[in-house]
Formats: sequence, structure tokens, C-alpha cells
Amino acid sequence: MSETDTEGRRIANEARDRVRFEEEALALSDQVFRVARGLVNSREEAEDLVQQTYERAFRSWRSYTPGTNLRAWLLRILTNLNIDRARRVQRRPQTQPMEEGDYFLYNKLEESAGRPLEEERVVERLSQDDVVGALSSVPHDFRDVLVLVDIGDFSYQDAAQILDIPIGTVMSRLHRARRVLKQELADRAVEDT
Repeated sequence: MSETDTEGRRIANEARDRVRFEEEALALSDQVFRVARGLVNSREEAEDLVQQTYERAFRSWRSYTPGTNLRAWLLRILTNLNIDRARRVQRRPQTQPMEEGDYFLYNKLEESAGRPLEEERVVERLSQDDVVGALSSVPHDFRDVLVLVDIGDFSYQDAAQILDIPIGTVMSRLHRARRVLKQELADRAVEDT
């Protein structure tokens, strides 16, 4: 048997194994979808998660050991992808509706001027020195988190690792730092009127 024949058989066997793997994996797609649907909030997210699971499974099909539990192998991929997705979501800043207290600067300027002010005029009143001064008035522990997350664009998780504090502490310090900074900026803007 020549080397070419051996290589041809190896390629044919591999192709046959891959087709068998794909057929067996796709036969489990309903079960994989049901598990995905239980992990995420919407049908669309579940469909995306299943698609990603099969993409990864088909790319790394050689790492599956035939004769072992294929369903468990696919669900492990699904679970890992869901964990990765949750981490990405956690790193994104949370958006919340603004509360009345978040309009502190505008309210204070409006009171002092007696009429609503345009945003551009408010921003014009604050010099870079005002912003730096307001930032320096934020307590050190809070300022570190504010600088890392809001200015440095680090995720909460990254900031927690850099500062060696729990992620919950990062979030609470960031919230407090933003409140202090807003109030300081409002005070400085009003002083300039």
C-alpha cells in the first residue's frame, strides 16, 4: 500500500467520523436548546447560545472522545459559553433610569439662574480646572474606582482585581464617587454664575 493510499484512507475515515459526529450532535439539538432556554431570558438568546455551542463543537470535534457522553460534552460547551456571556454582561456598565437626584447640577443652576439652561452653557461654565478640582475632592478610595472604571474604561471585575477589593465594593464606591463628583461639579458651576 502506498503512502498516498494510506493518506487517502485516513482522510476518508476522518470525513466519515466527522459526518457521524455532526449527525449525532445535531440529533441532540432539541435537548441542548431546552437547557439553553432555561439558562437565558429569551428565546433569541437561547438560539444564539445553541448556535455558538454547535459552532464551537464543530470546530473542535476532534477533542470529543467517541463512545463517551456526547450530550454531556455539548452541554459543557453550552455552559461555558453561557458563563462567558454572563461575564461580558457583567462588565458592561449597567444603565438605569435617571433619578431626580441625578439632575442635581441642572436643578441647582436652574434655581440660581431662574430659567432652564442649555447643556452647552453649563459645560462652558466648567473649566478643566473645575473638573480636576471636583475630582480631587472625591475621597481617595472612591476616586480610584471612578478613575479606573469611568476614565480608564476598565470593567468592574478588572477594577476589583487591580484594587484587590470585591466587585460589590467597586460598584458601591463607584456609585458614591459619582454622586460626590456630581455635587462638586454642580457647586462649582453655580459659583461661576
